Amino acid sequence: MTLRSLLGASALSLIAASLVQADPITLTDIAGREVTVDGPVDRVILGEGRQIFFAAVLDPENPFERVVGWRDDFRQASPESYEIYAETFPALTEIPVFGGFKDGTFDIEQAVSLNPDVMIMNLEAKAATDEAGYEDKLAKVGIPIVYVDFREKPFENTAKSMQIIGKLYGEDAKAAEFNDFYQAQIARVTDVIEAQTDLDRPLVFVERAGGYSEDCCMSFGDGNFGRFVALAGGTNLGSEFIPGTFGTVNAEQVIASDPDQIVVTGGNWEAYVPGGDWVGMGPGSDVDEAGRKLAALMERPAFTGVKAVETGQVHGIWHQFYNSPYSFVAVQRLATWLHPELFPDMNPEATLQELHERFLPVDYRPGYWVSLQAAETN
Repeated sequence: MTLRSLLGASALSLIAASLVQADPITLTDIAGREVTVDGPVDRVILGEGRQIFFAAVLDPENPFERVVGWRDDFRQASPESYEIYAETFPALTEIPVFGGFKDGTFDIEQAVSLNPDVMIMNLEAKAATDEAGYEDKLAKVGIPIVYVDFREKPFENTAKSMQIIGKLYGEDAKAAEFNDFYQAQIARVTDVIEAQTDLDRPLVFVERAGGYSEDCCMSFGDGNFGRFVALAGGTNLGSEFIPGTFGTVNAEQVIASDPDQIVVTGGNWEAYVPGGDWVGMGPGSDVDEAGRKLAALMERPAFTGVKAVETGQVHGIWHQFYNSPYSFVAVQRLATWLHPELFPDMNPEATLQELHERFLPVDYRPGYWVSLQAAETN
């Protein structure tokens, strides 16, 4: 009698699987921590649902195959993106969701029950994880945390983060290919800007999530969209008044500074602020309605008599460029708004289409920006 007949094919399969050991991967994450993970990882908890924006690049056949749990922000913060992915990958609606570290609703027992190989967290969550002692608690139950960053310092950390995740996923080559594309697209702007010997940098006010609340005006310091503006050849108004990445500029200061251009970040935030004044942008969004709401925001006291409003140099752009590997598209769009004379042949929409065609498993749909100048919509 053979061993196969004694044990059966299924039992032999289990024995064979048990003999295949994952190789330890030691890496340094964006927080500077040395972390060892058994990999390539097959079971991943995403600290934010919007991290699917990088998973889609590295797992284009099925970005959700490795995801055993995630925070429920993708559906709420970028509903158009969620629906587009759900059309192709309906199983995403069944992925277990959990609470956040910042609001103290994260459940360690739930995380353990999902049996993940790793939990990937955004760097901005580290303060909350440290305060609650989550790193030590999860380490004791064999769940390592790896920090990545696409928000705090995107142009320093996006390529590094993609490299880290590529290593975890066993997709180093895909990560490298994306990073080459990312850096080449950024260089199309920065090479031109840096070559100018006497560049006139327009003063730009970026309102973060304009219309999300009645308060005005959330903005950016030198980081994130503030850095986007600088790379695109502008001067970010918020950098003078906001010491960190995120903060507020009061309405009187916006009027006094009199910006040359205004850029409002927006998205469809019906889940958070039903019927709000936010400017709904994202794949497949209604740009006519977005333009109407953008114009309405410019009627607030903060923008009374401001040069940008008077000349129509007011634009809206998808908020989620600030928290994804796709930030280079926003830099190109800003560059063409700020310096059309320097970038007559640059087409950010074509760049976004190429990103989808080469790296993403869903088709491109326009709706990522709008302008009070009708020719500047997509």
